[in-house]
Amino acid sequence: MPRTVITGGAGFIGSHLCDHFMAQGHEVICIDNLLTGSRDNIAHLEQEDGFRFVLHDVTRYIEVDGPVDHVLHFASPASPADFERLPIQIMKVGAMG
Repeated sequence: MPRTVITGGAGFIGSHLCDHFMAQGHEVICIDNLLTGSRDNIAHLEQEDGFRFVLHDVTRYIEVDGPVDHVLHFASPASPADFERLPIQIMKVGAMG
């Protein structure tokens, strides 16, 4: 079974990618700090075999056990309203995440 890590997986785009890869039979590791994402976006997946949610800020080191086939990095606030409100967090996640 392929393993896919999706950062920002509880956001709008990330949660849809979680849906897609789960439907394709992947094991999905969803990493999100919920700064702008919502647990509601992935609630329907949380009881599914092969899905794991990790509450974590990707600007800090994290180790994922075992091999990973895909990493999709969507962990960044993307709304223009966020650019003014969260400029440092946006720069950190792009540079360090």
